Amino acid sequence: MSRIGKLPITIPDGVEVKIDEKNLVTVKGAKGQLEQEINKDMKITIEENVLIVERPTNNKIHRSLHGLSRTLIDNMVTGVTKGYEKKLQINGVGYRAAKQGNKLALSLGFSHPVEMVDPEGIATEVPSPNEILVKGINKQLVGNYAAKIRSWREPEPYKGKGIKYENEVIRRKEGKTGK
Repeated sequence: MSRIGKLPITIPDGVEVKIDEKNLVTVKGAKGQLEQEINKDMKITIEENVLIVERPTNNKIHRSLHGLSRTLIDNMVTGVTKGYEKKLQINGVGYRAAKQGNKLALSLGFSHPVEMVDPEGIATEVPSPNEILVKGINKQLVGNYAAKIRSWREPEPYKGKGIKYENEVIRRKEGKTGK
């Protein structure tokens, strides 16, 4: 039995979960609405504000889909209640971020500023010139957009310059030694 797949999902008050015959799961909450199509083989049942995902057999494909399906639904429930956020930090002389409407302007040592338009459903905030907050209800989109921002200037190991996640640890290397 899957350790993650067998866990029940409690549906909090104010969250509405609908499942149609094609296993399209729709979750509505205070922050918005999310939809995800789950594999047809998985059996999803709701009983008294508890959602349970069951698999039909112990085949390898069903075992792998069991935990995945449960986690996707749980992430949707969490997204519409609390939301997700990723915090990025910018290190380096002259490196900074600014917000211009729905655009994120990054100054990263290139000859031009990098401008990124926030995708639909994602909001970015710049509390200080070296911090970026990426917020949204879809965990996958938040992580993907944060990774896209980070990819413009990944942290380098010698001085630690670049864009890094808040809790990321950069393995530092020693520079050249002169003799």
